[in-house]
Amino acid sequence: MAVPTTDPVRRILVVGSGTMGSQIAALCALAGYVVTAFDVEQDALDRAAGRLRDLLARDVAKGRRQQSDVDAALGRLAFSAELDPAASTADFVIEAAAEKLDVKRDIFARLDATAPAHAVLATNSSAIVSSQLAGATARPDRVCNMHFFNPALVMRCVEVVGGPQTSPDTIATTVGLARALGKEPVLLAKEIPGFVANRILNAVRDEALFLLEEGVASVEAIDTACRTALGYPMGPFELMDLTGIDIGYHAKLARHAVSGDPRDLPSRTLTRLVERGELGRKTGTGFYRYDEEGRRHTRPAHGTDAP
Repeated sequence: MAVPTTDPVRRILVVGSGTMGSQIAALCALAGYVVTAFDVEQDALDRAAGRLRDLLARDVAKGRRQQSDVDAALGRLAFSAELDPAASTADFVIEAAAEKLDVKRDIFARLDATAPAHAVLATNSSAIVSSQLAGATARPDRVCNMHFFNPALVMRCVEVVGGPQTSPDTIATTVGLARALGKEPVLLAKEIPGFVANRILNAVRDEALFLLEEGVASVEAIDTACRTALGYPMGPFELMDLTGIDIGYHAKLARHAVSGDPRDLPSRTLTRLVERGELGRKTGTGFYRYDEEGRRHTRPAHGTDAP
């Protein structure tokens, strides 16, 4: 697949090589873009490259992709621990680093100093809105949120959100990129932490955690009710384990930093799990236990009582 010559975006930099960042990078490469995935740690880049090769190989084995397409995409995808050289040629940057405002502002300031003047600087965050990052740059009109969903290679929705200073051209470029990646862009009219999907999802998660902490029902019972009564593909605890319990924890902290509302703080359950390093599938234990292949054990790690 080749990128049309009329596309204003040719080269993409993805900052962060975790689960989201690495899949976003692969998605862009599969769509024909020349992509660099950056991380400060070479070990993290090596792990990301290995995960992607295994993931795409499984897709080929299951007939979801052609080997030739995967080989071509991997040929367009580079992994680098040096930010400035990759940023200097990027037309579009997607930041997918830790959900910490100071970290993101430092990244955006560095990107602003290095990336071409026309480059869009987008953040994948839904907890931190782009207006909180735009002030770290001299191009607030080129800053926006481009929020993917996990797993980025599969989920179709991408939320696009501009801040008060984001230009219409930046929004149009971001929406166009989302469509070129095969996604369904959802454009918000104004900023609000959590955007649309996660605000609705967080309301469900908060209620599930309340029911667990009050001893109303177990992790497994709540997940089963959501699947069998509400038609959810997976329950809220299964989903938190999949996306990473620490992601939800830091998103709650970021939201509280903006609102100051104690109700926006992480629940005691999330806090305890994060303190113990039980972050879901990626650590082998969260609300459920998982084997080395990421397969879930039959019984949850925690029962009726909150962890």
